[in-house]
Amino acid sequence: MTFIQQQGDTRRGRRALVAGSVGNLIEWYEFGVYGYFATIIAARFFTPEGGSEAEALVRTYASFALAFFFRPVGAALFGRLGDRVGRRPVLVLVITLMTVATALIGVLPTYAQAGALAPWLLTFLRALQGLSAGGEFGGAVSVMTEFAPPGRRGLYGSWQSFTVALGLLAGAGAAALLATVLTEEQLGAWGWRLPFLLTLPLGLGALWLRLRLDETPVFVAERTEETPPPREVVRAVALGAGRIMGWAAAGYTFLVVLPSYLQSSLGATFQEALVATVLANLGFAATIVPAGLLSDRLGRRAVMVTGAVLVVVLAVPLLNLLQDSGVSNTVKGVAVCGAGAVVGLMAGPGPAMLSEMFPTRVRYTGLGLAYALSNAVFSGCAGLIITETIERTGSVDIPAYYAAVACAVSVPALLTLPSARRAVVSKPGVERAG
Repeated sequence: MTFIQQQGDTRRGRRALVAGSVGNLIEWYEFGVYGYFATIIAARFFTPEGGSEAEALVRTYASFALAFFFRPVGAALFGRLGDRVGRRPVLVLVITLMTVATALIGVLPTYAQAGALAPWLLTFLRALQGLSAGGEFGGAVSVMTEFAPPGRRGLYGSWQSFTVALGLLAGAGAAALLATVLTEEQLGAWGWRLPFLLTLPLGLGALWLRLRLDETPVFVAERTEETPPPREVVRAVALGAGRIMGWAAAGYTFLVVLPSYLQSSLGATFQEALVATVLANLGFAATIVPAGLLSDRLGRRAVMVTGAVLVVVLAVPLLNLLQDSGVSNTVKGVAVCGAGAVVGLMAGPGPAMLSEMFPTRVRYTGLGLAYALSNAVFSGCAGLIITETIERTGSVDIPAYYAAVACAVSVPALLTLPSARRAVVSKPGVERAG
């Protein structure tokens, strides 16, 4: 390969990283904003006259969960299309759908303006977001890892997870800024709409980048390869979902559900909850790319198992620390930052791990479905399960138990990963469960 060819491949690889990750950033920015403004959205869309705040918050998280359950549908629909016609055109389609649906939330009428129609309109747009998000992950990770140089799939794939952190941080930053410059009345009346409307210019920029994206050389070269038997693909999807369930549950518990938990269960202010969330996401962002790079050297198993075990061990002590009024805010800040960092150990190698489980012919569909199914159950339902269980039991330790149990269950699935680096450099193929 000549120097000019190498430079061209490097430029295309970097372009793939940016174009692949920018849609993911927008997706998680919106999901973060929805989570951070959950209490306000509950009051505006799910609280008819005489309704309780707790019931409204449960309904808000039910709408949140519904969007996640549309993700597997989107992963199957757009994934199959992406494996047939190519990664680029499908990624263009899903970013357009995501942008339009998110921006429309910013102009929806509230319950006071439209009555019972308001929550249904919001839920419909959330479903569209779920469909597009389901098609986003598989395509973005396929593009990143298929453009990756040999032995660098962990590093390239980690940028998908890194943009999750950036999106959540951007959402938290927007929420914190609005909470600072606007009064509580202004924020509740119209200020909450602004972060959703901001998606429109962000989405147009992402669309421009994706229109300039090349199709991956791997897809072009191997699009005629033999499709593996459906039974093998289904088994690999189930195994992949099991491997990332701890990442899904702990990630959403510590990075998204935390603000409403701190407010509703521990009496924190909106600003205090956002500061805690920003710190958790900073810790998350700090470890993702190093974890992906480390997994290229040591293998995916060692890094991801370490993260899952640390969550099992530390989740309950962390939450007890946050509940202790005698502990300084500085110590609490370090603790939530550390919680985010532990999740990053699973999120960094995760995309490459999933990508390596499937050959090119079914990669978009397979890894997208594994991710979407796991997130539908263990991320999308996190807020609903945690809020409802706390309401019924009165136990404020529920978030810690939820994250710890999910990670404990995912450890055996992670231990089926090869321990050596051979899987990192070998050609991906359908991985059999059991």
